[in-house]
Amino acid sequence: MVSRPRLPNRAALGEILAFSYDTFASNRIRFALTALGMMIGTASVILVVSIGLAGKEYVLRQIESIGVNWVFAEYEGGAQGIPGAASDPLTIRDFDAVMEQVPGISAGSPIVELYDDLPLSGGRTANLHILGVFPDYERVRNLIVTSGRFFDVEDARARNKLGVITESLAQQLYGSTQEAVGQVIKLNGLPFTVVGTFKERVNTFGRSEVNENTIAIPYNVSRLFTNSEKVKQLYFSVSSPSDVAIATDQILSVLKSRHRPESVYNVSNLTQLVSVANKTANALTMVLVLIAVVTLLVSGIGIMNIMLSTVVSRTREIGIRKAIGATRREICLQFLSEALLISLIGGIVGVIVGLSLPVSIRVLTDYDLPISGASAVVGILISSIVGISFGTIPALRAARMDPIASLHYE
Repeated sequence: MVSRPRLPNRAALGEILAFSYDTFASNRIRFALTALGMMIGTASVILVVSIGLAGKEYVLRQIESIGVNWVFAEYEGGAQGIPGAASDPLTIRDFDAVMEQVPGISAGSPIVELYDDLPLSGGRTANLHILGVFPDYERVRNLIVTSGRFFDVEDARARNKLGVITESLAQQLYGSTQEAVGQVIKLNGLPFTVVGTFKERVNTFGRSEVNENTIAIPYNVSRLFTNSEKVKQLYFSVSSPSDVAIATDQILSVLKSRHRPESVYNVSNLTQLVSVANKTANALTMVLVLIAVVTLLVSGIGIMNIMLSTVVSRTREIGIRKAIGATRREICLQFLSEALLISLIGGIVGVIVGLSLPVSIRVLTDYDLPISGASAVVGILISSIVGISFGTIPALRAARMDPIASLHYE
């Protein structure tokens, strides 16, 4: 038996790849269907990562719109186990103390909460929700003024009887936000001029101090309706997000130092909420990625199945190649490269499909769906690993075949 001279490594590798391509080309339909599963799995990985990132950005953007630097304090009551403890609420003096003693606070506002009946058409009435606040309330709560203006420091200092109403209340009373500006609303018998309308930057669905029938008036003017210095809440805005946690602790310390030991105060911020949202979004993305990986594993099983079938159908060919000098290593690499070629073709097409959908959404709609370049790289790497992993067993089976038995195989 005459054996051919051993080819150099590069030439041998080139021959193996060329032979693998010829095999793929001669069985296009069968290999293309196998690659289809890999394509779907890879595209799924990219899409679920994009969806996870989009959901994460949306949630974080909603929280940031409320105010990442926002710290709020409220009185919760007496200590547990001390029934009937005298009320020890927050006051405007607590607000002044915090503003003086806690560094890094850029703005703040107390909240005084009052109610009044507002007459509507048809003899109906609405429960008007009145908030006595500082002009900085607009900045601290990151509100959007939809028409007119928010009252300023001069208005508060002059005790002008004016206010800003919610967008929904303006539409309910006057038909539009523009028509509401300049109108007069009576609060407990006193006329207040509407100078603007506002809305929350994010819809909190009534889970904040602002509801559909809210009017905000200067804090000094709200004191006309109450002789108490009690306030419902204290809002603060910290200059830097990195100082929020420190300022929260310092505010709580100041409040505790000014009140009875058994009194309980809640001082909170949105930092913890941001952290929880981050972890939840990441966990959801990982679950979706694992589902996509299962699809890739199923595709890998398909590759193994098709390669085992190929090895059996090409038994005689394997015997001939071994008879003319092909080594086990070359036979193994040949079938491994075929499996890798199938998975890579499916992976690359899957990456193209997975990236084209977010791009199409960006072009056709106003929604900016984030695209992760890292997910494309990971998708190709995973498809390569799947091809190598599930192609190894068929390749080893082909390499270990006895050449004499292979030549006699029918």
